[in-house]
Amino acid sequence: MAFLEVKNIYKSFGKTEVLKGIDFTLEKGEVLAIIGSSGSGKTTLLRCINFLERPDIGTFTIDGEEIFNAEDKQYTDKQVREKRLHFGMVFQQFNLFPQYTVLKNVTLAQELMRINGSEKKLTGYEKNEIRKEIEDNSLKLLDMVGLSDKVGNYPCELSGGQQQRVAIARALGMKPDILCFDEPTSALDPELTGEVLRVIRELKTSDRTMIVVTHEMNFARSVADKVIYMADGVIEEMGTPEDVFLNPTSEKTKAFLAKSLERPAE
Repeated sequence: MAFLEVKNIYKSFGKTEVLKGIDFTLEKGEVLAIIGSSGSGKTTLLRCINFLERPDIGTFTIDGEEIFNAEDKQYTDKQVREKRLHFGMVFQQFNLFPQYTVLKNVTLAQELMRINGSEKKLTGYEKNEIRKEIEDNSLKLLDMVGLSDKVGNYPCELSGGQQQRVAIARALGMKPDILCFDEPTSALDPELTGEVLRVIRELKTSDRTMIVVTHEMNFARSVADKVIYMADGVIEEMGTPEDVFLNPTSEKTKAFLAKSLERPAE
């Protein structure tokens, strides 16, 4: 049984049909790269998977448990928040809180979930112990993304690449089942792109399951276990990087790859 199953996803905005029956599976520890032109539905698909948009039709299953079925109209806000915890999302824009330090940006969501969201009343001692555990773990994550010397800095004091690495550490801190990236380098200058791609590549060695929407073709080719090419709201081509990049069967895929400007992934 696949770790993630996405079945028959449809999504429209008004009269515009954006997703037209998306099906794919992902095994635990695999990296999926989703490529395609602007407007193909890549980001909408990722937002649906992360419960930021609600599909009109379809289901999501993680590790054998159905976590979303479009036929169920009764999900409460609390249920949606809980289901969203299965996924960690790293956006194009970094979405850091400018008034907080790097460390606080990473610990804040964890504290809100574990302390403010606790179903039992916590003592002051218990809260302090949880905060210490969260801080220790967050410091390890910041060290992992190469920012151990920036924990006391504010976002305005960081480069775009450093801010995106903080966002990655923040997402990891929530311990998601699947880590998702929506064009994580699109807001970065070319010289900063490599440092973020290196971090994502290193995460692959840690047996993390990831979905990466990207325009970096060399990165997708070298890091992904599976590649999906989307066009006009459907999966036009799906397979291993070798299948999609070296032996595409779809004329649309061939045309897209032929005109894509490839930049070397660092």
